[in-house]
Amino acid sequence: MYVTRLRSRVDHDVLQKKSPVLLIGNFLSESSGGRGFCEDLAAQLKNSGWAVITASGKNGRFLRLLDMITTVWKNRHRYSVTNIEVYSGPAFFWAEIVCQILHAINKPYVLTLHGGNLPSFAQRWPRSMRHLLRSAAVATTPSHYLLEQMRAYRADLRVLPNALDLIRYTFRLRAHPRPDLVWMRAFHEIYNPLLAPQVVSLLAADFQDIHLTMIGQNKGDGSLERAQQLAANPAVNRHTVLRGAVPKADVPYWLNTGDIFLNTTNVDNTPVSVLEAMACGLCVVSTDVGGIPYLLQDERDALLVPPDDPEAMAQAVRRILTEPGLARHLSQNARQKAEQFDWAKVLPQWEQLLICAVRESSD
Repeated sequence: MYVTRLRSRVDHDVLQKKSPVLLIGNFLSESSGGRGFCEDLAAQLKNSGWAVITASGKNGRFLRLLDMITTVWKNRHRYSVTNIEVYSGPAFFWAEIVCQILHAINKPYVLTLHGGNLPSFAQRWPRSMRHLLRSAAVATTPSHYLLEQMRAYRADLRVLPNALDLIRYTFRLRAHPRPDLVWMRAFHEIYNPLLAPQVVSLLAADFQDIHLTMIGQNKGDGSLERAQQLAANPAVNRHTVLRGAVPKADVPYWLNTGDIFLNTTNVDNTPVSVLEAMACGLCVVSTDVGGIPYLLQDERDALLVPPDDPEAMAQAVRRILTEPGLARHLSQNARQKAEQFDWAKVLPQWEQLLICAVRESSD
C-alpha cells in the first residue's frame, strides 16, 4: 500500500527536495477571526522553505468554491502536489469537485480529514466518501478517533495530529488554582456554549469569586445570543464576560488569565483549543464525546464528564478547586501531553508525506 512505501522512504536528504504545494481549505482568519489548521500548516511550510499557494480566503460559500476551482486551474503549472481539507456538509462536496479537477490534470493530492461530524456524514454518503478517499495519493486524519471511524472507507489512513507552536504557550503550573474559568470555542450549538454559564451558576454560591471568560467567534446560529441571555441572569452576570473572537496571537494571553479550561462540546475530534490550554498548563474539564477520549486520559491530564451535564461538569471543577494535589497532577500531565503535538515534531512528517506523494505520482 502507499503508506507502507511512504514509511519505508526515510532518508536524510528527502526534505531538501521540496516541491511547490497547493493547500485547499478555509483561510478565513482575516475576515472571521477564526484560524484553521490549514493556515497554520501553510505558515509552517513557508517558514521551512516551501513555495505555498492557498485557497480560499473568500467570504461566502459560492465565492470560496469558485476561488478554489480557479486557483487549482490557473496555477496548475506552478504546484506539484495539493493538500485538501475534508469536512462534512457542503465542504465535502467542494472537496469532491476540486479532486475531480486535480485528477483530470494529473496532479497528486493528499486529503486531510477534519471534524467530529465526519463519521455520521460518511454513514449517509458511504459511496461518495469511499470513492473520494481512495482517489487520493494518501489520506490523513488528525486523530485515532477518526482513524478508527473512517478506516472502513480507506484502510491505510495515516494519523498526522493537529499541531501547535509550543514555544508560544507559556506554561504555568496550576498547583493552587483559582476559580477562574476559560471557555474558548466558536459560538455554535455543536460546541454547547450554554453549558459553561450553567456551570458557573451551580458553583457561584460556594465560590463567590468564580469568574468565566468566554472567547469565540459568532457562527450565527443564535448560540451567542442565547449565551448572552443566560449570562444576563443575576446569578451569573457578575461572574461572566463574553469577549468574542480574539486574534490567534492573543490566545496564549487569554488562556493564561484562567486556571481551568471548560470544553463543553457535543461533537468533537482533536480540538486545537484544548491542546493550547494544556500547553499553558490549565486544568481541563471536557465532555467525553467523539475524539476527546482518544486525546485526553480521564484523571491523568483532564477530567472527563458526560455531554450536556452541568452538574457533572460543576462537580469536576469543584474537585480541581478543593481536592489536594489534583490540579498540580492535571496541569503537569497536560503540558507533557501537549508537547507531543509541537510543530517541531509534526512538520517533518508533513514534509515527507508531501515529497513522497510527488515521488509516487512520478513513478
